[in-house]
Amino acid sequence: MSGLRRTPLYERHRALGARLVEFAGWEMPVQYTSILAEHRAVRERAGLFDVSHMGQLHLRGPGAAASAARLVTCQVASLRVGQVRYGLLCHETGGVVDDVTVHRTGEDAYFLCVNASNVEKDHRHVARHAAADAELRDRSDETGLLALQGPASAEILGSLADADPRALGRFRFTEGRVAGHPALVARTGYTGADGFELYCAAGDAGFVWDALLEAGAGAGLLPVGLGARDTLRLEAALPLYGHELDDDTTPLEAGLERFVDWGGGHFLGAEALRRQRAAGVARRLVGFELEGRGVARAGYALVHGGSEVGRVTSGAPSPTLGKSIGLGYVPPALAPVGTELGVRIRDQEVRARVVPTPFVGRR
Repeated sequence: MSGLRRTPLYERHRALGARLVEFAGWEMPVQYTSILAEHRAVRERAGLFDVSHMGQLHLRGPGAAASAARLVTCQVASLRVGQVRYGLLCHETGGVVDDVTVHRTGEDAYFLCVNASNVEKDHRHVARHAAADAELRDRSDETGLLALQGPASAEILGSLADADPRALGRFRFTEGRVAGHPALVARTGYTGADGFELYCAAGDAGFVWDALLEAGAGAGLLPVGLGARDTLRLEAALPLYGHELDDDTTPLEAGLERFVDWGGGHFLGAEALRRQRAAGVARRLVGFELEGRGVARAGYALVHGGSEVGRVTSGAPSPTLGKSIGLGYVPPALAPVGTELGVRIRDQEVRARVVPTPFVGRR
């Protein structure tokens, strides 16, 4: 896999016997032991992920707040220092450039955590639309990012952090030290479980990783790869860019309207989204469960009444539920819970049914 980028933890992944794969131009661990064992560790105890391939774009200066409000669909004006919000970068057409988390780190300072596959694209988009008095800096290469997720994560992190992580609210962050190294600790994640994301200097990431694995050994902490990360986020019905979201898909189609600031929103794409909301969307993202044998893979046809009505965007067996689940787009008339669908698997139609999402966790 020559030519692929590597995170600061690459040698540690090799030492742990991880199976490495290409992902978004990076050589990343897909699993260390088994996807099932790693998935269950996060749901029942705790798991540690290397997500240093994600990007961090920082905005600073007098125009930072106005730029963030112009760029992101969520409300930025009420964001306080120490708060995080999920939002979307949109084209003027309403299509999604990327989905991001926005962190306010100072009176005139924000950073966006962006998807690994979109760092350069997002940087161009932000640079094109940010105010002249907002300094934009890509700090992705100098930042290590670890995700500690699962019910035991607060206890494990608390043994190493200089502030009690249990006092940190959801979508809040604090800056302090973890295992003696400076880190920004956010109570966020991409698994549907409680947990934390830790941003530190790239050169410190290995020390923090080692300390967390040692501190969590007695609690059953496991290192977790991209395989279980995908099944965990699917159970939580969290979108993956390039699957549920892309340049031609809007937040309304994807069921993300709650992350759109309709009141004061003057963000890019706001007018297009208002028009779409008034006219109604042509398709909606739904969750479904298979009622027959098989796995609904991305790209498989969704059918109704013998006709193709959409495509699976993500699908996998759910380790928690013990059945195959998936996400996909269908016409609005077929979106209500209980609607019967079919998934075309190897030229056979397997019965499926629309179900509430998330599949696991809060509903």
